Amino acid sequence: MKLLGIRYCTVSKQAEAIASFLGAAGLGLPERDMGATDSFQGAVFPASDSSWVEVWPEMDGFNAMTMLQVVVDDADAFAENARMNGLEPKGPMDAHGERIYMMEGPDGLQMSFQSKLVESEVT
Repeated sequence: MKLLGIRYCTVSKQAEAIASFLGAAGLGLPERDMGATDSFQGAVFPASDSSWVEVWPEMDGFNAMTMLQVVVDDADAFAENARMNGLEPKGPMDAHGERIYMMEGPDGLQMSFQSKLVESEVT
């Protein structure tokens, strides 16, 4: 079992200010091109192929939250290990080319762990 990347995701009323703070007007982190729009739609700051920071505005159906996403080599193996240690991951759900499990950690930390689907698993 191997950790491949870490993603931090926040949904906030302050998303545009957070993105500005992290991006060119602040820390200078490079931002993924999301396509030109008239209004702020969100921002992604990649660190590698498997690690990045996501910042999204709060809106109807998309409530404020923070989530830690852990990218691993085999999500099913991590789920089995978590269950053997008394944790209760929910899933899997296959979406966006990934197998995803969800959990809630201490203090309500929302988290997912996921791995890329192999060709035989893609439906």
